[in-house]
Amino acid sequence: MTTDKAPGSAAEPGAPRSDLGRRAALRRQQLGLTREEVAARAAASPGYLQYVEERSAQPGIAFLLRLASALNTTVAELTGETTDLPAGLGQAAAHPEVRVLGPAECRELLSTHGVGRVAVTTGDGTPAVFPVNYTVVDDMIAYRTQADSGPASAAGHEIALEVDHIDEAFSQGWSVLAVGPAERVTGVHAARKLDEQAYTAPWVGGGGYQWIVIRPTRITGRRIHVPGAPVPPAAGTGRGRGTSGA
Repeated sequence: MTTDKAPGSAAEPGAPRSDLGRRAALRRQQLGLTREEVAARAAASPGYLQYVEERSAQPGIAFLLRLASALNTTVAELTGETTDLPAGLGQAAAHPEVRVLGPAECRELLSTHGVGRVAVTTGDGTPAVFPVNYTVVDDMIAYRTQADSGPASAAGHEIALEVDHIDEAFSQGWSVLAVGPAERVTGVHAARKLDEQAYTAPWVGGGGYQWIVIRPTRITGRRIHVPGAPVPPAAGTGRGRGTSGA
């Protein structure tokens, strides 16, 4: 049975800090809030919040919902179920381990759809990087964008798409890079098939969309792991999902 009160003697000195505690403390610090302020928002005692941050607490879903609301985040983020894009505020670990991923694992991590970044050269010759929501169909990576947008300039060129998963609380994660030629989808049947695979509308409104597909000729990846940190979830689980559009 869980409780919103600090268990007192149950929190022994040197008890391990939980994943939830690390993420809750990191998020609170990012917002510049004190424990007292967050505890008041979450209708809990400051002592219990300290216990959650510093010990192996297992609070119930009711408290997790209140805590997530107090920290302007979600239960999924607090529990580490989804992190697609690096927020850029975490610190690198002192002694990380880097492992090269094989092509099969890279493709599994890319999975069916998600959020990534495409590196292109725009019409005036300027290199640029754009966030896109992508979907994977067969051996193609596809994203939908407006015809005159930056991501659309990828068509007719070899480009790179990078997808990351970063867990700032533990300074670990993975990165996959797919490189290959990009082209516009001009066939009505092919475009309709991609439309059926799309999860929601594109990010940018206004209509005039077109599909860009990348046919990867090279896929590489690396995983960064910190000794002593929890083992990351298997590929295809615990990741936030995106829409299919830019």
